[in-house]
Amino acid sequence: MYAVIKTGGKQYRVTSGETLKVEILPGDVGSAVVLDEVLMVADGDKLSMGKPLLSGASVNATIVSHGRGDKIRIFKMRRRKHYQKNQGHRQNYTEIRIDGIAV
Repeated sequence: MYAVIKTGGKQYRVTSGETLKVEILPGDVGSAVVLDEVLMVADGDKLSMGKPLLSGASVNATIVSHGRGDKIRIFKMRRRKHYQKNQGHRQNYTEIRIDGIAV
């Protein structure tokens, strides 16, 4: 059984017991989170799709940790114009563990 959820502007295919890194979610480590923006649920051959969301479906998860991703370097340059700009960015994330999928 798997589900396709939407959180933080991105879509993820999740199964029970899986851990994944999503955009930062409010909550303490160890607290439960209910993700109710479910787009699709598949159970074997049975497939349920929403238009766009599936009503009554939710995914239960537990927050494992909060952290920051790897640094991304942004370098801009205009040749022959004496312009260079160097910038870095680290995105915050929340690591969650999927506990179950409720339809």
